[in-house]
Amino acid sequence: MSGAVVGPLPEFPARTDHHRLRVPACMLRPARLDDIPFLRQLYRSFRETELALLPWSPEDKQAFLDQQFNLQHRYYIATFPQTNFLIIEKDGISIGRLYINVSTDIWHIIDIGFLPEWRGLGLGTATLKAIQDATAAGKSSGITLHVDRNNRRAYELYQAFGFKVVDATDTHIGMEWRRR
Repeated sequence: MSGAVVGPLPEFPARTDHHRLRVPACMLRPARLDDIPFLRQLYRSFRETELALLPWSPEDKQAFLDQQFNLQHRYYIATFPQTNFLIIEKDGISIGRLYINVSTDIWHIIDIGFLPEWRGLGLGTATLKAIQDATAAGKSSGITLHVDRNNRRAYELYQAFGFKVVDATDTHIGMEWRRR
């Protein structure tokens, strides 16, 4: 298995419309290419449970993860050019990412996630509340997202915040929240 990359990873698009988002006790800043090692580590944490079941060597798992991360990064940059690619920091330490498009009437959360040691501490809740609160200032009428079917914790959090199921595939559930 090869983790080879064809060419360098593309830059994150420059965006300036994330200023409305204020997450208590955290800082949001635009992602940069020098965040890639952190983002790879974060991506690995998202896939660890799934990969633990495979009889691959650690090297093969790492090569696979590198390849998958590169593909995801390229896909996100190409498919969602209006997205704010943000790093979530606490006390100057990168702890998560928020990829969100706020350029349309209905905002779209592409991805949100935290390192394992920062999960379950209310930061996802605070981030989601900040996004919902910011929709009023941004004159957004709602938020859409997709959640992995296996991520029950996130699914239940979104339900608790009033998100409703609008579609589903074999792997993901589409959800939407509308501002009242």
